[in-house]
Amino acid sequence: MAPAACTTVLVVALAVLALAGGGHAQLQYGFYTGKCNGSDVEAVVRGVVAARFARENPIVAHLLRMQFHECAVNGCDGGLLIDGPGTEKTAPPNLSVKGYDLIAAVKAELERRCPGVVSCSDIQILATRDALALAGGPAYAVRTGRRDGRRSQASDVDLPAPEFTAAQAVAFYARLGLSPFDTVLLLGAHTVGVTHCSLIKSSRLYGYGGRPGATDPGMDPYYAFVYKNYVCPNTPSSDGNIVFLDDQWSALRVDNNYYKNLQRRRGVLAVDQNLYSDGSTRWIVDLLAKDDGLFRSLFPLALVKLSEVNVLTGTQGEIRKVCSRFN
Repeated sequence: MAPAACTTVLVVALAVLALAGGGHAQLQYGFYTGKCNGSDVEAVVRGVVAARFARENPIVAHLLRMQFHECAVNGCDGGLLIDGPGTEKTAPPNLSVKGYDLIAAVKAELERRCPGVVSCSDIQILATRDALALAGGPAYAVRTGRRDGRRSQASDVDLPAPEFTAAQAVAFYARLGLSPFDTVLLLGAHTVGVTHCSLIKSSRLYGYGGRPGATDPGMDPYYAFVYKNYVCPNTPSSDGNIVFLDDQWSALRVDNNYYKNLQRRRGVLAVDQNLYSDGSTRWIVDLLAKDDGLFRSLFPLALVKLSEVNVLTGTQGEIRKVCSRFN
């Protein structure tokens, strides 16, 4: 084997070991087996998600985003699901989060079958896993046994900005116990994501570096032309226009095309393109762009790590009766 190939294999092996490490000791596979009056909890979740996906396949992007916004704030404790003034749901970064109704539908079905057994925080993780598989991603196992928290404060919400540098993104995820490799993998969720013109007009198209009219030179000139002339013209009426974070033909499919676009300077959000502009993360982008199978095998491991950040188990927290309010 050539030296370069050996190095790549070693790097991937070390990444896999890091991704597989850690986790919360009290979570377990099949936690709900035999606890739901004869019903298979994970099958119930899968069925509700599949029915929703059949009529609204963007639900995969909604659930992935929900998991990030949930687990990055006080851990995966269902705090984002709580209704009411001053809750996490009301914080500006969360105003556009979608998918709450799906979580509520799953919860209602499980409460009908086995009241007070399945946590809302576990439903979030299971539903995201199932939607990802329906969108062409790999099937993977997740550990369950999370309990729901009793705190939800908008003031706790501190999420990565779309203009983050690679170093800032890596530092943010490091606070959650995640590595630079995890960071690049998790941003790969943008393979099925969308944003709005308002998030790129001032930072990349018309005010780069704080200069009026300046366009980010790091953006592919043709893509910048298309965005400025057709998708996000410099008028307030375009602020809500949708921009796909991956090529439109690939925007509802879990694959590594997102990383290929970064190589072509076609990342939409600055934080995405910055992963390739920074040498400390560029090599990871190159690795994942080269091998779709590698991305598909490692992406779930990063999601699992995220899903086990600061979870509540045992007698901590509660099992909510309704996901949008505390018991």
